[in-house]
Amino acid sequence: MVTASAQFRQILGIRFFVGDADEAVARMSSGGLLVVPAAPALKNLAHDPAYREALQGADLVITDSAFMVMIWNRLKRDSIRRVSGLKYLSSLLKQPDFYQPGGSFWIMASEASARRNSAWLRRRGIELASSDCYVAPLYGKTISDPALLRLIDERRPRHIVVTLGGGTQERLGLYLRSELDCKPSIHCVGAAIAFLSGDQVLIPKWADRMYLGWLFRCLSDPRRYMPRYWDARKLLSLMIRYGSSLPDTLLSAPVTTVELATALASKNITSTPTTSR
Repeated sequence: MVTASAQFRQILGIRFFVGDADEAVARMSSGGLLVVPAAPALKNLAHDPAYREALQGADLVITDSAFMVMIWNRLKRDSIRRVSGLKYLSSLLKQPDFYQPGGSFWIMASEASARRNSAWLRRRGIELASSDCYVAPLYGKTISDPALLRLIDERRPRHIVVTLGGGTQERLGLYLRSELDCKPSIHCVGAAIAFLSGDQVLIPKWADRMYLGWLFRCLSDPRRYMPRYWDARKLLSLMIRYGSSLPDTLLSAPVTTVELATALASKNITSTPTTSR
């Protein structure tokens, strides 16, 4: 029998759920905030207090970042699994609530995304009224959206699905959970639906299982995604320096070559890796 503590790991001060997608969906059935942080946003933990607060305040954080999972398993000789936002969404959409009128409310990144994503959902039997979708404005450092709060409180959906970019959607999710009168399940799944609807490049299930989603995105739009994923390499430095602990300063210096070499040697990084699936 798996204990409750065995289903979580403290990574960079964030309590990550390491069970499977179906278990995560079940845990969210009674409401709350779920986030799926990816490496390009996770590397900002040391200098983005609002993002850090959102991750720490979430009710469930799943292991969407393949890079984080691989680093953790090597450093700690662990075998946690990755649960991608794509896999989580696929499991979530099996829930009967999504097939009931008004059962879900979707926050989209643009009008074009809303049209494509709604059409994809419709083909799968999930009908969304125009009032079930909301195109988010460009939020600043502080999120305040009274119009969105009123709309959701009027409709009182069972589920809210947020499909915005990392770093923004988590802060919006925390704002909604804090300010809404109703208590829905808030799922911040980012671009997951876009990979299915054609709003972004199609990522096959086999590619997602093999941690290759980032490569498909980079090949589809190199100028947009290659710098983003290259910048995500900074997550390695954070994890070597802090491990389970929250980065303790907003001015954390990069890990030096000596620190990196010492960490790799002490953790036997060159040894046979432990599988993360």
